[in-house]
Amino acid sequence: MKQAARAGLVIAQLLESLGLDERMQQYRSLIIWDKVVGPQIAARARPVRIRDGVLEVNVDQPTWMQQLQLMKPKILARLNAELGEETIREIFLKRGKVDARGGATPPAEASPTWRAVQLEESEIQQVAGLLTTIADPELRQEMERFLLKQTRLLKANAGN
Repeated sequence: MKQAARAGLVIAQLLESLGLDERMQQYRSLIIWDKVVGPQIAARARPVRIRDGVLEVNVDQPTWMQQLQLMKPKILARLNAELGEETIREIFLKRGKVDARGGATPPAEASPTWRAVQLEESEIQQVAGLLTTIADPELRQEMERFLLKQTRLLKANAGN
């Protein structure tokens, strides 16, 4: 009887047989980015894709872009050391949006003023009246949530 193989080994062999092992190794760089560059850089620069061994990284501010341009060789060396081989051959920095994910939580912003707006009973009843023809309860509930939010937003904007 054959011994059961580990799932990771089977997947690795499958990827290799399909010629995708190098690609998967490249995509690991997206996962390990935060660990390699640290939280300060990770908050300002985020890898977005890989093309032909070039890691494309969005950077949120020009000053950070300039600093990271100087640090590119060091970051590239650290990435490849972590990946175990020369997987990424270049880092391309570009100005772009950086989504905060994981790591440090961005500072909390003040709640929008429309969220504090209270609706009168007549306004709630008016919204409910608009929805009486919708038979699907799930759709009616979602539409009610949407219309109540919209009514609060309009009321907040009318007060400003």
